[in-house]
Amino acid sequence: MRILIKNIKKLVQTESKPKLKVSGKEMAKLKNIDNAYLVLKDDVIEDFGKMSKMPEIEGVYKGIDASDKFVFPSFCDSHTHLVFAGSREIEYNDKIKGLSYEEIAKRGGGILNSAKLLNETSEDALYEQALPRINEIISQGTGAVEIKSGYGLTIDGELKMLRVIKRLKETTPLIIKSTFLGAHSVPAEYKGKQNRYVDLVINEMLPKVAEKNLADFIDVFCDKGFFTVDETDRILSAGTKYGLPAKIHANELDFSGGVQIGVKNNALSVDHLEYIGDEEIKVLKSSETMPTILPGAAFFLNMPYSPARKMIDAGLPLAVASDFNPGSSPSGNMKLMLSFASVNYKMTAEEVMNASTINTAYAMGISNIAGSIAKGKKANVFITNKIPSIEFMSYAYGSDLIDTVILGGKIV
Repeated sequence: MRILIKNIKKLVQTESKPKLKVSGKEMAKLKNIDNAYLVLKDDVIEDFGKMSKMPEIEGVYKGIDASDKFVFPSFCDSHTHLVFAGSREIEYNDKIKGLSYEEIAKRGGGILNSAKLLNETSEDALYEQALPRINEIISQGTGAVEIKSGYGLTIDGELKMLRVIKRLKETTPLIIKSTFLGAHSVPAEYKGKQNRYVDLVINEMLPKVAEKNLADFIDVFCDKGFFTVDETDRILSAGTKYGLPAKIHANELDFSGGVQIGVKNNALSVDHLEYIGDEEIKVLKSSETMPTILPGAAFFLNMPYSPARKMIDAGLPLAVASDFNPGSSPSGNMKLMLSFASVNYKMTAEEVMNASTINTAYAMGISNIAGSIAKGKKANVFITNKIPSIEFMSYAYGSDLIDTVILGGKIV
């Protein structure tokens, strides 16, 4: 079955020779086709180009007229925690009253609060809670998402989360990658004996995760008050032995050394990066690691903004993801993240599109099938309402601009 989208005002992020990622000054460039057509065959992109050169489409197909509308590749959200139990709006109120992220965590809030709720919630209930979130981000233009564990913090809890993520992979049209984040926080019973919890992650959790093939990546929260550089190194090294590439939470709360240890372990991405200096930029430039900023979390927690402009101007690539989670970024709306990145990080419309498509696809290890309009890539696209320009996407930050979502070649 084919879908023909014709009379497209602008077909965005087209590639004849697909790239793995876009860096530095190249991030300000976006290849588009005006007055275009796009052909989707089964679950892949078959053809695209100018309407004036559109060939005759043979066989049965569904036609869509996209006059005055834009077509984008689906967003790739490379950092989320969208499998969780309950919500944390009371902590949100505590933040408004002046408590810091660290103060709330020390009182048993934060990640430990989510861990308690998760371990009290059944696997089926977790799945049922996650489905509306999945459907919401689909409606907002996301076609690929990475989902982390990390709210279990016990063997059973972590495995339960990862099984839910696997079930979501099998039952929804999204491209989903799963990440084992057993080292998200230190459970209360391991306070003062953190090394024993690290041993538990490495020697008991990790082998079971690998045996059941439940994760694509491994992650650690390497930051002030969480896991040290040495502990992070041990965990990531152990993950490598099980064939799990590293991703890492780094430098959200301080200059933690997380970037350096991530690069040392060939991390696919280092995420958060509120605290980045010349040394970190130098280390990243010598690597294949994708720096990833999470504008929703910095906005919600009222934290310093990562120096995105400095990183791009230094020639680095940059990705933008949502960090969708109950405590510090309760939104998976990638269009909203574009607006945050533009307003607060001074990124242009072209830069934020590259950062939320091709570069986030790289951060998920799926550049070969997602992140741009290219022949043979997954047929994951969305059609906008009638809009005047690409810039309007991040400009109209409170408006729903998506008319039609197509995932795997099917209208959803």
